[in-house]
Amino acid sequence: MTLSNPLKKILLAALLAGAAAAPALAQVSININLAPPQPQYEVVPVLAPNRVWAPGYWAWNGDRHVWVRGHSIMKRDGYRWAPDRWEQKSGGYYRQPGSWVREVQYVPVQQQKFKKDKHKEDRGHDEHGNKGHGNGKGNGKGHGNRD
Repeated sequence: MTLSNPLKKILLAALLAGAAAAPALAQVSININLAPPQPQYEVVPVLAPNRVWAPGYWAWNGDRHVWVRGHSIMKRDGYRWAPDRWEQKSGGYYRQPGSWVREVQYVPVQQQKFKKDKHKEDRGHDEHGNKGHGNGKGNGKGHGNRD
């Protein structure tokens, strides 16, 4: 199938117009004139050492603000979580989504490895190397002498 020269130009123009419009679609911002309410109080649960808390925030659902509850997320060494926030600019409010921010003063902590002492006696052995419990006068079943 061969295309005529004018048809090729039209298809090429449409392709270039679509490619030029794609980046513009990726940068959509919504201007909201209604300020978000004050953040709601949330109880932060006890977190595992490898988790951090991302606090809740007000999101816009098209006609009003709705509360999005906080949640735990995996920790990233050398970073801190900057929570979602609203900024007022040019008479409107813009939500800035939460993101990881590099900690400038971060110094990695190396975990120390502990070696077992080879000369330390094993648990369950007395000073003579004997296993067991009691004073050694029983019948071997740990119940003492029975008459």
